[in-house]
Amino acid sequence: MEIKDNHINYIEFKAKDLEKIKEFYTASFNWTFTDYGPTYTAFSESGLSGGFEITENEIVNGALIVLYHKNLELIKNKIVKAGGKIIKDIFSFPGGRRFHFVDPSENELAVWSDK
Repeated sequence: MEIKDNHINYIEFKAKDLEKIKEFYTASFNWTFTDYGPTYTAFSESGLSGGFEITENEIVNGALIVLYHKNLELIKNKIVKAGGKIIKDIFSFPGGRRFHFVDPSENELAVWSDK
């Protein structure tokens, strides 16, 4: 399947304990997991790709919607011009780069690219 700009491509949740969360989603829904170090695991077999990131903080809204765009600098500038606020600038991770922003209602989302 082709990855398209501006489409929701990934969903990321927070978790207190990755082993417990993997056991729960495997037993409940037969999801499979790939670990990326001690603080992150990605899931598949769920209909949409996603992952769990470990956190020590209180989980208020544990879901992070991640959109795709091949040109992070271009979409970042468009977001800022439209009234969004960058809260985590572009950073690299295994498989690509991404940044986080909040919309005018303070909803946090992220945009990633494999470019």
